Amino acid sequence: MPFTDCQRRVFLSDLGLGFGSLAVGAMLQQDSAANAETLSLPTAESTQQQSRGLAHSSPRAKNVIWIFLVGGMSQMESFDPKPALNRYAGKTYEESPYGSVLDSPFLKKNLREFVPGLHKVHSRLYPLQVSHRRRGQNGIDISDWWHHLGSVIDDVAIVRSMWTTDNNHGAQLQFHTGRHALEGPFPTIGSWVHYGLGSLNNDLPSFCVLGTPIADCCGGVGAHGASYLGPEHSGIQLNVDPLNPLPFAAPGPDVFREEQQSQFELLGRLNRLSAQEYPEDAALQARIKAYELAFRMQSSLPGVIDVARETRETQERYGLDRDPTRTFGQQCLVARRLVESGVRFVQLFHGSNGGAGAWDAHGGLKQGHSTLCGQVDQPIAALIGDLKERGLLDETLVVIGTEFGRTPGAQGSDGRDHHPYGFSVALAGGGIRGGMVHDATDELGFHAVEDRHYVTDLHATVLHQLGLDGRQLEVPGRKRLELDLGKPIQAIL
Repeated sequence: MPFTDCQRRVFLSDLGLGFGSLAVGAMLQQDSAANAETLSLPTAESTQQQSRGLAHSSPRAKNVIWIFLVGGMSQMESFDPKPALNRYAGKTYEESPYGSVLDSPFLKKNLREFVPGLHKVHSRLYPLQVSHRRRGQNGIDISDWWHHLGSVIDDVAIVRSMWTTDNNHGAQLQFHTGRHALEGPFPTIGSWVHYGLGSLNNDLPSFCVLGTPIADCCGGVGAHGASYLGPEHSGIQLNVDPLNPLPFAAPGPDVFREEQQSQFELLGRLNRLSAQEYPEDAALQARIKAYELAFRMQSSLPGVIDVARETRETQERYGLDRDPTRTFGQQCLVARRLVESGVRFVQLFHGSNGGAGAWDAHGGLKQGHSTLCGQVDQPIAALIGDLKERGLLDETLVVIGTEFGRTPGAQGSDGRDHHPYGFSVALAGGGIRGGMVHDATDELGFHAVEDRHYVTDLHATVLHQLGLDGRQLEVPGRKRLELDLGKPIQAIL
């Protein structure tokens, strides 16, 4: 029986899908892709294309560097020192003048436990494990573990009134999506930026991930995923090794580029035939775009990743000459080079250890936090200072966050437990007012008590500075809650 046109198209589509499943299925050269026939994309995809690349208002920033400290950094030993902890160390809350913190409605009202009763209030107050001092023109009080950041504090805004609802490490996912881990995966802040604005450089990803992402226990790749926005908006994990910046992207030393290109052009045509027959296959659309980009990145990415091209002075500034700071310093320097090259959103993870994260200080807080701060303080300060000197800080928003804080009370003899009721984040650049502290926790650092901000207020602030309004980013059939949208933290803008 002879093929009809319809049968022929289905046959080629099925054949294309078979080839498309290969890892190199659609790595097309940019010119070839540009000359290809324009596809009629599905309704959802068309909606995405209309949403992307156009800001809703005048932007103050073009790029974001999002630094996440995995495990839960103590607010008291970082950006919100509490001298009262020293004065009443060893006493219970009730024995101090601040026993009323246990009567706050926020103690249960905003808490949604993953394992009920696992994390309890620790009654005996634990003193500060590091000294602190006022820094900068406005005398912002931060701990001595962050003395390098203190040198650029006049460019930094600290928000001390953050809160979240998860008191376990699913809060890592929640910090990035705004939804409790029990509700499943949702688009992350980086994927919303990618979805809303698209790329500034066609040869580089718009959303890059550096460092080891969070573990599967706490959200895994979901912390830089796009969920229902589609995989093309997920973050792309990069290595800081210029010889292998994108795992599995290079064809191998025995394959000529011209040979690879001709193979990709054929397989790409088959994939596009498949897309005509299966227009609702978002994974196929993402694969075509991702592999086209991956092919171009083989040439463009190694040069951006190669920090050896920087001066010795710059490398030392980021701490590349010392073992404690070398790894994270490289990542911060690469982050600067990526935004300099047009990458919209760079997400850096620090402290991933295959579990809850190195910043999880149930014991040994003094030794652990001093070591971890020693790894990140200098590189972060160098990043902010370097961006400023290059004229990039005005258009690059730097965010330093963690999933929750730590308890004012002691856990065991030398630790602090998880604490979602009040913690701190820091921001710099991108139209943020530097040299200021916004809002507060109570005298013990227990509750956010002034102008409290759920984590999506931070998301809304980032989107606002990029010229985006989260309420205009909704996808048909995916109604977002008011909690998802948050409100920009206007006081720091």
